[in-house]
Amino acid sequence: MKRYCVDTSGFSNPLETMPEDIYTTLWHGIYDLIDQGVFAVTQEIYDELILIDGEISEVIEANKEKMILEVNDPSWDWQTYIKNSNQLNADHHGFISEYTGGSPKTICLNDMTIIALAKSLKIPLVSMETYATGSATKRRIPDVCKIEGIQHLSFNDFLRMEKISF
Repeated sequence: MKRYCVDTSGFSNPLETMPEDIYTTLWHGIYDLIDQGVFAVTQEIYDELILIDGEISEVIEANKEKMILEVNDPSWDWQTYIKNSNQLNADHHGFISEYTGGSPKTICLNDMTIIALAKSLKIPLVSMETYATGSATKRRIPDVCKIEGIQHLSFNDFLRMEKISF
């Protein structure tokens, strides 16, 4: 059963400060959850995740079928995902980098796919992005999650929920 959506930053950023070779127990706990199929991602996010250096990308690649929810797969409500994706892209169009000049400091279309998935599945989204505080022209994953009523978790919030420690 899916319990979390994860953005690439949800794994890549923590790996920078908590490398797999030092925080072995922590990351093996994450690998176990990946093996259990608790994470849901879109194809776009999966394509980013497998580019992360280290064992985690191998674990993710080995569990591709457990992680990616494909449109037209009858095992989940992909029609609601399409509806939510269209609604999110319309409502946040003026903040999406591909439509506003390519600024890396605002939300991008790949981010919108994982937000739409979290909204559709009604599960939390794990990312290490922070709010675009004080900006009238920028939004990031936590901003859109808050507006859309989606629970946003940092990696540490996620670890606490899963009672994973090292």
